[in-house]
Amino acid sequence: MRILVIGAGGREHAIVLALSHDPSVTALACAPGNAGTAALSESYGVNASDPDEVAELATTWRADLVVLGPEAPLVTGAADAVRAAGIACFGPSKAAACIEGSKAFAKDVMTTAGVPTAHSETVDNPAKLDAALVRFGPTWVVKDDGLAGGKGVLVTGDFDQARAHALKLLEDGHPVLLESFLDGPEASLFCLVDGNTVVPLVPAQDFKRVGDGDAGPNTGGMGAYAPLPWAPETLAEDVVRTIVQPTAEEMTRRGTPFSGLLYAGLALTSSGPQVIEFNCRFGDPETQAVLSLLHTPLAALLNAVARGELADHPAPEWDSGSAVTVVLAAEGYPGRPRLDEVITGSDKRGVLHSGTRRREDGAVLSAGGRVLSVVANGADLESAREEVYRRVAEVNLPGAHYRTDIALRAARGEVALPVG
Repeated sequence: MRILVIGAGGREHAIVLALSHDPSVTALACAPGNAGTAALSESYGVNASDPDEVAELATTWRADLVVLGPEAPLVTGAADAVRAAGIACFGPSKAAACIEGSKAFAKDVMTTAGVPTAHSETVDNPAKLDAALVRFGPTWVVKDDGLAGGKGVLVTGDFDQARAHALKLLEDGHPVLLESFLDGPEASLFCLVDGNTVVPLVPAQDFKRVGDGDAGPNTGGMGAYAPLPWAPETLAEDVVRTIVQPTAEEMTRRGTPFSGLLYAGLALTSSGPQVIEFNCRFGDPETQAVLSLLHTPLAALLNAVARGELADHPAPEWDSGSAVTVVLAAEGYPGRPRLDEVITGSDKRGVLHSGTRRREDGAVLSAGGRVLSVVANGADLESAREEVYRRVAEVNLPGAHYRTDIALRAARGEVALPVG
């Protein structure tokens, strides 16, 4: 099977790495890719957000399967263009990708399907903002209604800060979504979805804040771990039953069936799991941890979804133990990152590239905010943490910063569900 992966981040490197170990994959390409994916697959330049360019590359490269990694090509309709070219594609249609592309659309789907989620209100006019803010709080959750790469969300107990963030979004032409605050720890559940067929992967937890102890602004994600030793064994089953299955069925009922990876960002509240957000693709950096535990060949799973055959495919099998991912970010991130720094140690075991490029002389340079993801597995979270931070110490990126507490509280047994 010839597989073309679209994207350039750590998620795509993790997908390419998993596919590269699969004997059923006879040829592998990643576009545009990065310095890490280039060591495992063919590289091609492409504007991933241009559906016609993606479909043209898939056709000329003679792909049997296209895997769309980031959200941008999905919400612009790349999956539709690839399928129109007669090529199987892992990723939802443009219409179905609205589950991530518009938070207001997602809320409407959830409301109709009876899916538990935070109370919300969309504001598109500054004149209506103050009255709307009064109806929420004292902890305010302010979101960009569109795509924001994980950085358009503010959670604050300060009314003035919430108001300023909302006004900035409105001034930039972005509708604002206000939500009630949900208690309890957060979790991510990836589900393979083929119409009304839903198959969950192992639950994970990511860390959005830039600093230790969840300090500082939100980022695209500074680390993750899987599975969740503190969560009920039935968590995935419960979330599928109450959240993902009803959502998938409502999407089908609307004539926009979902095909691909539906990512449920959850708050495990005192009244049960509730949806914080849906994404229409693998999440980064959770993917790096989750796929490192996957025992079943990835290509067969993705191909089964793309061809509408997921219901006939055996359930995924998983390796025992835990996985931890730590993100190395460039100086300045999540603001303007410092670029073009020479990285050493980026070829070490467990290092996945997120924002890198290779110079003509062969040196690997930083080319983004989140530069590398370092992954390690262990018998438990404590041993996985020990190994991942040992690997982090072997990498040098001038000015880099990373969190030192990824999975720490979980390893110590300090994470618990709230009592209802």
